[in-house]
Amino acid sequence: MQSFIYKSAPTRVIFGSGTVSQLAAEMELLSVGRALFLSTPEQAGDAEAIAATLGDRGVGLYANATMHTPVDVTDHAMTKVAACDADVIVAIGGGSTIGLSKAIALRTDLPQIVLPTSYAGSEMTAIIGQTEGGRKTTQTTPRVQPEVVIYDVDLTMSLPPAMAGTSGINAIAHAVEALYAQDRNPVISLMAEEAVRALADALPKIVTDPNAVDPRRGALYGAWLCGTCLGSTGAALHHKICHVLGGTFGMPHAETHTVMLPHVTAYNAPAASEAMASLSRALGSPDPSRALFDLSGAVGARRALRDLGLTLDEAVQTARLTFENAYWNPRPLEVEALESMMRRAWAGEPPKP
Repeated sequence: MQSFIYKSAPTRVIFGSGTVSQLAAEMELLSVGRALFLSTPEQAGDAEAIAATLGDRGVGLYANATMHTPVDVTDHAMTKVAACDADVIVAIGGGSTIGLSKAIALRTDLPQIVLPTSYAGSEMTAIIGQTEGGRKTTQTTPRVQPEVVIYDVDLTMSLPPAMAGTSGINAIAHAVEALYAQDRNPVISLMAEEAVRALADALPKIVTDPNAVDPRRGALYGAWLCGTCLGSTGAALHHKICHVLGGTFGMPHAETHTVMLPHVTAYNAPAASEAMASLSRALGSPDPSRALFDLSGAVGARRALRDLGLTLDEAVQTARLTFENAYWNPRPLEVEALESMMRRAWAGEPPKP
């Protein structure tokens, strides 16, 4: 067995249905009483409804969370933090809202309670990515690790099947990279394999029957495991490429991860045999990269970067930009191979090693 170091996240997790009702009790455990709620514009109504259950303990709502956590949006949100004298942040939403919550926590040290409505997974990490001047940068610091995460399956029931599909595959990407991470360990590898199995099983069922509760529960369970994986190991090529595509070219987060995951998995397959064996078991296929590509098709996701608005020149440029502050990766980065991979991803072709 490999030598390893394992550390667990300090986040308190509440999982189930109807668990949003425990928000007030969790605030009491944190000894806080003035909650500023965060959401995207689209989820403002949900945030307002949950805030209303707190009465005068809900002191404000900032409903302008934005994809890729632009620094100027955080600057604007900070004026609301100061104006309402909040002592806790309550984030209701997916990666955009959680990212804003973390950005505020980084500046203020305010505690965070997160109620995820998608499968983003970032709620289980001490990682923050922010965008400024056309570049997305990330850092890891315990200052942004949420204190409490309340997973309520009921909050995910209205997530459209198409969004559930791409959000879920985005989550799977966290588990895939955890399986071949430089600092992987046996505990996280078990979680990662189980996470991929749970999500790959649940996502097509959500598309077939959006009102079925069990697949939604299975997907949220898998997403929690994926987030734990993301928060416990380092990232590699997949996340680096997606950060370039998002921060430099403004590509949509979950959809971009969905397109890229099969291709990066195929790229790394020759150098990550144990990880591929785990994925084969989880996906029930001897070819994990093709299985992930097929899963994208099964949930109705777009599988070509060009369909997301990227030009071929931008796709090729992404391969070169990936070498800037490159992450560790099990297979060395090769310019020609990466450019070929990006061309296939741009065209929506099946992945190749």
